[in-house]
Amino acid sequence: MNSWQKIVVLVYGAISLFVFIKSFYEVKNKNNSFGLTPILSLLGIFVWGDGLILGIFWMLASVTTYIINSWYLFLLIISVFWVVRGLGETKYWLNQQYSKILRNPPEKLLGYSIFKNDSIWFIYQIIWQCLTVVAIIFSIYFAFKWLK
Repeated sequence: MNSWQKIVVLVYGAISLFVFIKSFYEVKNKNNSFGLTPILSLLGIFVWGDGLILGIFWMLASVTTYIINSWYLFLLIISVFWVVRGLGETKYWLNQQYSKILRNPPEKLLGYSIFKNDSIWFIYQIIWQCLTVVAIIFSIYFAFKWLK
């Protein structure tokens, strides 16, 4: 890894440590596991409960790739994570469409002003399917580069 890549990995790890600490506080002290965290979405963290686990995961991924000194491994871990996360979110939004439990009222979702009904749920499902495809392509590419 060159110096800017090392800095990115270290910053990613430091942010992840902070997210873990903040998430622990939100979950344990404020009982806020389902509190939304839109600013952390790029880390795959949508609620504080996610941050508790993923903060540790991203911190360990950062430390490991820094020690191994492999930028492509770092990118591969990110892309494989998004494959798994994308598949999970696709399944989540597919299930939301047929559930009697209303966990995500349509009117509270980004994009509702365009779709104006519960069709927003299948739009979210399709978005996650597209993201999964992109993550699979990146995973193949980064795996090839890392193994090369």
